[in-house]
Amino acid sequence: MKVSLLVLFLLLHAPYCLSQSLGIRGDALEKPCAQQPLDCDDIYAQGYRTDGVYLIYPSGPSVPVPVFCDMSTEEGKWTVFQKRFNGSVSFFRGWNDYKLGFGRADGEYWLGLQNLHLLTLKQKYELRVDLEDFENNTAYAKYTEFSISPNAINAEEDGYALYVTGFVDGGAGDSLSYHSGQKFSTFDQDQDQFVQNCAALSSGAFWFRKCHFANLNGFYLGGP
Repeated sequence: MKVSLLVLFLLLHAPYCLSQSLGIRGDALEKPCAQQPLDCDDIYAQGYRTDGVYLIYPSGPSVPVPVFCDMSTEEGKWTVFQKRFNGSVSFFRGWNDYKLGFGRADGEYWLGLQNLHLLTLKQKYELRVDLEDFENNTAYAKYTEFSISPNAINAEEDGYALYVTGFVDGGAGDSLSYHSGQKFSTFDQDQDQFVQNCAALSSGAFWFRKCHFANLNGFYLGGP
């Protein structure tokens, strides 16, 4: 499948917050029952049902992070941590960019390894991978559990290692189980188990175990 759309989502099934705010999209501090939402599940719990950019706080109350929330796919609550669809943003980047994140939440972007680690450290998540080609054909894959260096004292020193289990095939194939347990690699931080630098060879970055490039183009996260 020739991919034109690549996105990653994160979903948390949290208790519904009965008190709804009026300004979560522009000012998350107006949220009355949870001062800073951790993810799009918290924002959904406020009553928001529109796809778009919201603020989340995986690092705490002083560090807002813009993120795209998909409130419609499979009942919504998805926090998008990667979105690619037109090639406007280069994903051939170094370690610091992948650690901290890059791009814009209203376009193509990567949320950042540190943010992903903090999210999956605080809650349990499910991953969903979605692909769409130029003829609008779609496919997906799901993993019932997803986390980044869940047992590490220092996630960066641990390489932001990937952990996934519970593959469910929606036509996209299983592109992640083989790489589970592997550290993240970029062209300037080669942590794969191959003689060559897989990130450099692929002009990208990933949790490469070996240089397998097929079906590495879309992911979705979700909570059990």
